[in-house]
Amino acid sequence: MSETVVVESGCGCNVDSDSIINGESKVDHSPRVLSIQSHVVSGYVGNKCAVFPLQALGFEVDFINSVQFSNHTGYGKWKGQVLMDTDLDDLYQGLVDNELVNYSHLLTGYVGTVSFLQKIQSVVASIKKKLPNCVYLCDPVLGDNGHFYVPEALIPVYTRDVLPLADITTPNTFELELFSGMKIVTETDALLAMDKIHDLGVKIVVLSSLDSAGADLDTYASVRSESGTRRVWKTTSPRLDDIFTGTGDLFAALFLGWYHKLGAENIPEVLRTTLATMQVVLRRTKEYAEAHPKVTTNPTGRPIPKELRLVQSLDVILNPPLDDHVVTEIPIKLA
Repeated sequence: MSETVVVESGCGCNVDSDSIINGESKVDHSPRVLSIQSHVVSGYVGNKCAVFPLQALGFEVDFINSVQFSNHTGYGKWKGQVLMDTDLDDLYQGLVDNELVNYSHLLTGYVGTVSFLQKIQSVVASIKKKLPNCVYLCDPVLGDNGHFYVPEALIPVYTRDVLPLADITTPNTFELELFSGMKIVTETDALLAMDKIHDLGVKIVVLSSLDSAGADLDTYASVRSESGTRRVWKTTSPRLDDIFTGTGDLFAALFLGWYHKLGAENIPEVLRTTLATMQVVLRRTKEYAEAHPKVTTNPTGRPIPKELRLVQSLDVILNPPLDDHVVTEIPIKLA
């Protein structure tokens, strides 16, 4: 039988928004995360999607921008710089020299070159060696809907070098197919593919969305214990008929934030809270875009993904409405 996990309405985490806004600290030690991913001057992708919600949830956030662009590439035109692996090495060495590597969490996202990804692996390995309890969430940004954002040569670097260091990973369906070598059509396919990622050493595998033709999107969280026991949970959200940017980046940041606040033993609640937040942010973004119409296609004729209404959703980030979200445990029969 499937087990339905009941969580009370409201996140129940007692995030004190007044103390956050007024700068008061009620704890002696805040979690500190190093986030390495993309950045845009205008709009929301990468670190622009991660820093704000993590800070709102009580994290000290140090961030390194793998690229710095004027805007996301969906506009069709952009300017900016790409950080080189040697630049990352310099920045990290500066942190080491000043004894500033004191992270409780690591988060990585968009990486555009093999050499930069290899350097990330080196940085993560160094931090995990010094701080073995540091939680690393790897959001392996490769592409979506059959379309690559990065060179395919990054795939073996992820599977061989990076994912074995990760505690949590959050691929979409396309990325999970690439890492597992499987075509994913059904839920059974997805569960088998996620199990292959566990085999790489990742404790928690989150499929951010299972692509389907239906009106809903399914999200899965699979946990494999050190003893080999596996549990999987699923939640379903309504599909919004629109195109957004930065959704995977926001999802990864929220999952990491709530994972810290709710604990490793409460993955169903982490999943539920993350999706509840995402749904409201996306709905507000869609409603704002409809009320404030502007150019919706880039020079090539492709639709421009909508920029998330993130700051305007601070209330939801702090206290997500959970009434409409149910998390169900799926029986596992895999060997």
